[in-house]
Amino acid sequence: MKRSYSAFAEDIPPYSGPKAARESFADLKQLSAIPGHIYTRPRLQILPGQRRFSKVPWMVPMLKLLPPTSIGHLKEWGLSTVFVLAKNYNKLVHVWESVMAMAELLHPQTNSFVFPEFEATILLEELEIMLGLPCYQRGEELTISYTVEQINSWSILAYITTKKNDLYSMTSGLHVHLLPIAQWITSQCKRKTTNYTAIAKAAAICICGVILFLESDGAISFGNLSIIDSISEGMKIGQAVLDFLYAGLTSAALGGPFYGSVIALELWMGMHIQFRTTEDLTTECKTMLNHPLAYVGGRLHMSTRTWCNTAQVKGIQVWRKYLRSLTVADFDMRPRFMLLG
Repeated sequence: MKRSYSAFAEDIPPYSGPKAARESFADLKQLSAIPGHIYTRPRLQILPGQRRFSKVPWMVPMLKLLPPTSIGHLKEWGLSTVFVLAKNYNKLVHVWESVMAMAELLHPQTNSFVFPEFEATILLEELEIMLGLPCYQRGEELTISYTVEQINSWSILAYITTKKNDLYSMTSGLHVHLLPIAQWITSQCKRKTTNYTAIAKAAAICICGVILFLESDGAISFGNLSIIDSISEGMKIGQAVLDFLYAGLTSAALGGPFYGSVIALELWMGMHIQFRTTEDLTTECKTMLNHPLAYVGGRLHMSTRTWCNTAQVKGIQVWRKYLRSLTVADFDMRPRFMLLG
């Protein structure tokens, strides 16, 4: 039964003036008013770090074996930056204290980080530029339509292999395991087979699974497998990556497990938050050499001199103090990479 607009309007409280609006906004900003929010539980350890997101030893050796033609396919699909991050994955250092302190400032209803003077959110345009993903164009929304069918992981993986033993090893429950796929790639490359497109698709599953959609060590969901598979068909996945990250941040903010692209979050933090811990900003900060920014800096016209001293803020308590006193002046609302992207 359809309800008229007037029936819906009855549920909407009337506008009561600017004072009431300010009070409502103030209530919305109170993170402590959200049941279960970790802001009220500062000692809760929500990010198990290396125990949940440990390094995958098979990644770099597997990527070194990829034939140039397969790498060319990955670049054509818009995965150049993701490929670079994956090649250097074992070198990357995550600052988990900063990630946890940021998650504590997330408002789950607005998907924004609440600072004392302002709120900020990760924009789709930013994420696409930072990760080098194909960008949505304005106006495309009107031409996009999808037919959603039940996801059959075997039909997607069948493009890679039709051997049932391989398929059984690659899947279990509602998850796809990346190690058996990487092992299949390695065997194909060592045998010098010419199935370059299949190798590229398998490599895309591995690198996107680790860099963009990692849910737990070495596994992704069937849904994310379908999203990654769509890349080779020309689909744009930036929105899916951002949605998955915010879902993981919301889970963490409410005391659950964290998942999603921690690399994307750290890139966003490094691009926006200006750390002024020394006077000489021309000094190259060696502690930043293994930050994710180090591997996308060239494309975004960044350098280690630009983001000098980001890593000088150390320890969870120091990060909390810094972020909870962050001012608009210390937050770059329009970083240079957005102007050049």
